[in-house]
Amino acid sequence: MNSTQRIVSFLPSATEIACALGLSEQLVGITHECDYPPDVLGKPVVVRNALPIETMSQNEVDLAVSSRMSEGQSLYLVDETLLRELAPDLILTQDLCQVCAPSGNEVSQALTLLEKKPEILWLTPKTLQEIATNVRDLGIATGRRDEAERLIASGNERLTKIEAVTKTLEHRPRVFCMEWLDPVYCSGHWVPEMVRIAGGVEGLGQQGSESIRIQWEDVLQWQPEVMIITPCGYDLEKTIEVSGGLSRYPGWSELPAVREAQVMRLMPTRISHGPGQGWWMAPSCWPT
Repeated sequence: MNSTQRIVSFLPSATEIACALGLSEQLVGITHECDYPPDVLGKPVVVRNALPIETMSQNEVDLAVSSRMSEGQSLYLVDETLLRELAPDLILTQDLCQVCAPSGNEVSQALTLLEKKPEILWLTPKTLQEIATNVRDLGIATGRRDEAERLIASGNERLTKIEAVTKTLEHRPRVFCMEWLDPVYCSGHWVPEMVRIAGGVEGLGQQGSESIRIQWEDVLQWQPEVMIITPCGYDLEKTIEVSGGLSRYPGWSELPAVREAQVMRLMPTRISHGPGQGWWMAPSCWPT
């Protein structure tokens, strides 16, 4: 184990996984969104948003993101001077979504500035199993293979217990996980898989693929019995704020989930806070 290894994380989930593996002391740089566990607070921030999304509406964010991406501009700012000072041995990043965190272009640019080229670990999962593989890869890269295997085993045990209960359900409710509100986006990647394990059916989500923009009419046709409002990148307070406008959608009040008060506003919680200490993202919900 290399206890002197210097790690910079370009991804909040990578920060939390690294800390779950006992690597907090080796984590020398994080993103502006990394706020857990508490001992990462105060660490140097290497990555920030290029857009002032805190003051923008969801529609304004969507338009600005589309514009910047079409022009080849980055959505994130990497503090190049700080990155050189930190001189990382390992950078944790992703190439799954250009919107969610710095990806290939930003990382390639950052590497040209570093005298000593660090190892890059790409975390690009599309399924729960691939998340486990990423945990293992990080464990191997940092000499924490045993810790990684214990974390994976704990998560698998929890999922197995949940599925053993939910597979006997007589009714599996229709679920819609809304990952953006204006315009409407469905869920993708491992989220529909999580819904299935939890006992629901996500008929609009894209399992193992990207979240995509859909028409509100698709939601009305699906008639979800449970709705999970989980806008990407927002904390619970911001989610509650932006979801207030959902009642303006035509037919909103007639949806089964709305009539039965089964609309939840959600944010991902910390990977080490879920029962069983698994790697998955357990929900924090607030009913509408």
